Parts: sequence; structure tokens; C-alpha cells
Amino acid sequence: MNNSVTNTARLLWAGLRALLVLTVVTGVLYPLAITGVAQGIFPGRANGSEIKADGRVVGSSLIGQAYNLPLKKGQETPEPDLKWFQGRPQNGLGTNSVNTQYKLILSGATNRSADNKDLIDWVKAAKAAVIKDNSTPDYEVRASDVPADAVTSSGSGLDPDISPAYADLQVHRIAENNGLSVAQVQKLVDGDTDGRILGFMGEPTVNVLELNIALKELVAKS
Repeated sequence: MNNSVTNTARLLWAGLRALLVLTVVTGVLYPLAITGVAQGIFPGRANGSEIKADGRVVGSSLIGQAYNLPLKKGQETPEPDLKWFQGRPQNGLGTNSVNTQYKLILSGATNRSADNKDLIDWVKAAKAAVIKDNSTPDYEVRASDVPADAVTSSGSGLDPDISPAYADLQVHRIAENNGLSVAQVQKLVDGDTDGRILGFMGEPTVNVLELNIALKELVAKS
């Protein structure tokens, strides 16, 4: 009986020691080592790919933001603030995403098929809105000019980037609403366009937050 108790106590103590050692190694030392390596090699990514403006963090280069006018009393769907470049659709109009306001608590898509009536109606409405919002007295947007990313959201609903084609389509509207020349705004877009990874992977993109920060700085100087 005493031997049985002794053996049980020995096994329990051995298990406790193993638990303590593994807790220290995997729960303390390993995370500290990985954190140190990440901070040393790519601190920007390790800290959330933060973007700063005016000395403070205003967002992440990996997460899209909405640029809307404040909601009016009784209004449920926000209207886009047309002084700023707009990202991919994020509200109930013209989106296939379940994320309605770039809210980080929710990420995903409805996975509607290309022949789904709701999706088709959303896309048609979104295209009409893009044409209306971006046409100016001296520049008319044609239906054929509207790229796919202007009327559909990404699978996550949090895409921070748009295509150069969608950014170019907004140039005249941005110039008119901010008292800038088309050439000035186009230069901003060209300067903030990222090419394909390694020159051949993916597609060129424009980060909307970074572009709007550059726009704000340009307006302030004008």
C-alpha cells in the first residue's frame, strides 16, 4: 500500500515538473524568442503594419477603412465622403461581403454565386453609383470604365487596396472636390501604386489609406 502511494506521488511530481518545464519553455521562452526575432527583423509587420499620420497611428496597411459622411438622423446607410478616395464597397449596396462597415469583429463573405439575383442587383446599383459619383462636368465615367473591384468587396470584406484602374477613375472627382488639378491627383495615384510582387506575382494595387494621407497632405499645402 505504501509502495503504491509512493509510486503515485512520484508520478504526480514527475508530471508536475514536466508541466512546469513545458509551461516555461512553450509559454514564456519560446514566445519571447519569437517576439524578439520578429521585432528585430520586421518590426513594422510584427506591430500590425501600422500607418502613422500627424504623429499618431491612424490605421493598418492591411485593413481597409470607410470614408463616409456622418450619419444623419434616421439614416441607416452612410453616404461616401466624396472628398476622399473610396475603397471597395463595404455597405449593403453593391457588395458580396457580410461585413457592413469594415468592422474587425466580422470578416467574411456571403459566397453568393455569380447568377444570384441579389448580387446582380447590388452590382448594378453599385455601378450606377460609381458612375454618378465620379462623373464631373468635364469628365464622364462610362459603364465600361468601372472595374470589378469598384462594385464588389473582397472575400474578407477588409481589403485595404484597390486597383490602379479604380483609383484613376476617381481622380477627376477628387481634384474637383479638393480644388486640385487632375495632374496633381494623378501624380499621387501613380506614386502610391505598388507593382506586382517580384515583378510577376499578383496585380498592381493602391493602398487607399496611404493614398488619402498623401491627399490630405497635398490639400494642406495647396
